Amino acid sequence: MKGSHAAADDAALFNAVITPHRSLSPRGLRWLLAGITVLVAVVSFRFWVLGAWPVVLFSIAEVGFAGFLLWLNHRSARAVELVTLYEDHARIIRTSAKGVRREVSLPTAWLTVELDEEPHRVTKLWLCQRSRRVEIGAALGEEEKRDLAGAIGIALDAQRNPRFNNPQLED
Repeated sequence: MKGSHAAADDAALFNAVITPHRSLSPRGLRWLLAGITVLVAVVSFRFWVLGAWPVVLFSIAEVGFAGFLLWLNHRSARAVELVTLYEDHARIIRTSAKGVRREVSLPTAWLTVELDEEPHRVTKLWLCQRSRRVEIGAALGEEEKRDLAGAIGIALDAQRNPRFNNPQLED
């Protein structure tokens, strides 16, 4: 079905999909949790044999807590951020890990890209339009933020300063 959104997607000048980096696949996550369980079971058995049976209870709680934290980390990888630049506006669509979707639109007329770089702090990447600032790419590392800022800057420059190929003006 063709609608206004399909036409707007065709006119996109720049598009970036930002997802949190996770090095473990679901299968790798299961293997990690199984390895932790085996190691804790071996240590717990050793303490049980020595008569320190309360350690077993704490070890069970420890494995459960580690599993819960790994599950939370893996679930947060479902979050996604889509930054799209059109002729007249920039659209940022964020979908949280829970599926909650938020959309922000900024006109490109005075849109700028800013990197906040402070010593001993994580760099922040902002899309700014007059008095409004929207942080983008929070899930990215510092180098990736610099690359994204450069790519958006190039796309904004190309949108504001189009280069026409007119054969009559060539020498």
